[in-house]
Amino acid sequence: MDSVRSVLSTLARWLAWLPDQVVALVIVTLAVIIAYSLHKTVRRVLRMTLATRYPRVLTVVQQMRGVTRLGLIILALIIAVPVAPFDPDTAAWIAKFLVIAVIAMIGWAAMTALKIAADIYLLQFRIDTDDNLLARKHYTQVRVLLRTIDVVIVVITVSAALMTFEPVRQYGVSLFASAGVAGLVAGLAARPVLSNLFAGVQLAMTQPIRIDDAVIVENEWGTVEEITSTYVVVKIWDWRRLIVPLTYFIEKPFQNWTRESSALIGTAMLYVDYRAPVGAIRDKLSEIAKASPNWDGRVVNLQVTDCKDDTIELRCLVSAASAGKAFDLRCEVREKLVDFLQREHPEALPRRRADVVLAGDGGHLAAGSDRPTDWGDGDEASGPL
Repeated sequence: MDSVRSVLSTLARWLAWLPDQVVALVIVTLAVIIAYSLHKTVRRVLRMTLATRYPRVLTVVQQMRGVTRLGLIILALIIAVPVAPFDPDTAAWIAKFLVIAVIAMIGWAAMTALKIAADIYLLQFRIDTDDNLLARKHYTQVRVLLRTIDVVIVVITVSAALMTFEPVRQYGVSLFASAGVAGLVAGLAARPVLSNLFAGVQLAMTQPIRIDDAVIVENEWGTVEEITSTYVVVKIWDWRRLIVPLTYFIEKPFQNWTRESSALIGTAMLYVDYRAPVGAIRDKLSEIAKASPNWDGRVVNLQVTDCKDDTIELRCLVSAASAGKAFDLRCEVREKLVDFLQREHPEALPRRRADVVLAGDGGHLAAGSDRPTDWGDGDEASGPL
């Protein structure tokens, strides 16, 4: 460091014929350029060295490149500013700026280090599998806590930077001295932020939702795509995004289809005529489920759940390993059962029956009856109208 400073001092003496402001600007600019070039060269060497043998280490180096670049530039300015012929006031302001830059760099380095540690920890979990409950649990906890800690680091960093100014420091002391009213006002003003912050910590601990959970929020079905420090992004089935505050999942009810397991039982409802062969439909449902790649081999069942005026209600139950497969399997069951009824049992399709009484003639037509009805003049009519 002393040798670099001596070189810059020599350069300043060579440029003594120029105005002091120009000499100072040249020295500072040269120091920044040297720091940037050195950082770029070292990065290139590390990339060539670590790319094949230590790819994970290279990833860490790449993520830290912004912090290390800022650190080298700050170091270069710390070396160059005492040598540059700045006037005392300008030098004092630059020194204060460097102190703030160092504080910001420390906060940035802490946030980056936490992110790298979180990414390394999550490498052992795979979220792109069907049975990913444990992975989603850890992803949610790490991501939510990481964002919460980031907010705390930002607040501490900004506070430390502001405390370097004497007026702000005096205001802070007076604020602590009158903490009663001021604390109340500050608490009321920051209530939405603090409530979401505490809700994020509660979500991370209790986990009513996790990353990639299938949920129904505001009558919309989707998956939890992202959990930030203030809101949750729900990816709806048609690719829209529903932005929901964190406090919503603490204060209001919602449906979570994958709370304990990603496996689900899908339901498909059919409404058929009373003459429908329920046993044959049940056998066909089993055949469809066994032939489908979406079925997980656990549950397949058909029940008569209701009898209405014109139809009977059949509930088809089939299980799948995930919410997406359950939805596809339900659609497949409906489509193939309707096709089966149309081709092999058209009498099972819903129909409406009615009794028709002919005015002025005591004749009576029973639509859909098994026996033809006498019209009074020898004609016959039967079947559904």
